[in-house]
Amino acid sequence: MAILSDFEENQERNPPAKNPVEESKAADKELVKDHEEEKATKLTPNKGNGVDMENYSWGQNTQEVTVHVPVPQGTASRFVLCEIKKGYLKVGLRGQPPIVEGELFKPVKVGESYWTLEDKRTITVLLSKCDGVDWWKSLLKGGPEIDTHKVELEPSKLSDLDWETRAAVEKMMFDQRQKQLGLPTSDEIQKEEMLKKFMSQNPQMDFSKMQMP
Repeated sequence: MAILSDFEENQERNPPAKNPVEESKAADKELVKDHEEEKATKLTPNKGNGVDMENYSWGQNTQEVTVHVPVPQGTASRFVLCEIKKGYLKVGLRGQPPIVEGELFKPVKVGESYWTLEDKRTITVLLSKCDGVDWWKSLLKGGPEIDTHKVELEPSKLSDLDWETRAAVEKMMFDQRQKQLGLPTSDEIQKEEMLKKFMSQNPQMDFSKMQMP
């Protein structure tokens, strides 16, 4: 039977307290690792800020999603099957398996969404986003996702937006760039400035143990 020294016995009964700073650093490293792994699985957006699939493609701006579905040359509109619901899309030709079908990544405005048949060879579906300031990661839930940090909005398009939407889009784009560079977002910057102001107004308080957000 092994005889423990007084020091070893004391260590077993009273294990050293964990360093909260080291634990926090370890947790941050784990979050960064998870974030990097998640980014590695995401696709680089195509020129339309979407994805080119094997039998269709989709793109987007902040307010609309456009889906292009090639069909045999000479297809008549009466053979097109397109079903648009708030959270569901189905596109194809009658009597054949759907080319696109599934639950949409986010809801759309059905009354402002529609489809057209271009040159009798491409079904084009325009979906109006309910949330007009957000980027979709994928067309359908469970589908290939893009890295939304890499989407691009033509500067000329910003002038077409109303003031409130433009401000929201610019804030979103700024936050995306900040995250990509590992810098604080606009909300985090605002919180930090508010805390600094509070500290300057209350010099009598002890902030030595307070961590900045």
